[in-house]
Amino acid sequence: MAVKSSTKKKLIELGVTEDHASAMANDTNLSQLKMLSSEELAERLGLKVEDPTIENYMSILRQQPTRNRKSRSVKRTISQKLDDEEIPSHGDRFNILNHELVPHHELVPVDEEEHVLSPWGLMTIDAEGNARIAKERLPKILINDPAVQVLKEMEESVVEGLPAGWLTNRVVKVVRYSRSAGSAIAYRLIVEAH
Repeated sequence: MAVKSSTKKKLIELGVTEDHASAMANDTNLSQLKMLSSEELAERLGLKVEDPTIENYMSILRQQPTRNRKSRSVKRTISQKLDDEEIPSHGDRFNILNHELVPHHELVPVDEEEHVLSPWGLMTIDAEGNARIAKERLPKILINDPAVQVLKEMEESVVEGLPAGWLTNRVVKVVRYSRSAGSAIAYRLIVEAH
């Protein structure tokens, strides 16, 4: 077992005897000691739980402030359960489409897709000889793109009972504004994966 010298030194400064401080500091820091129960501390020191020394040491540990060190880990967890009123609703959340750097996105209605895409020569003949729009030739945008997710939520809040997967193979109109070039319109096909 390795004794943490900084922990041992701090315990001695707080009034713990040197032999008890050495036993308490074995592979343990001060914040870990604060989480020990009186039974665990008594076992570590080889004393009985009823010993007044245990209660004295427990009160010393409880009086120590908890350090708030920044974690080096990127992973974050929620330590407490949130109440329903604490969770932001759709109206309270940040809408990515309102940001100045995000171009305007809108869903093209299914019945207007052929008319809107006709200037780009996307009409083709399928194997049965029927004319159809070759939407697969459009640039793609993933269904989990933040802008597409906002469009999905907005549409689902207006139209009830949309089937699962209704957004796949839909066309999005993207309008980019520029001071020098005016506006540029592009169309993207929503896909689940590339």
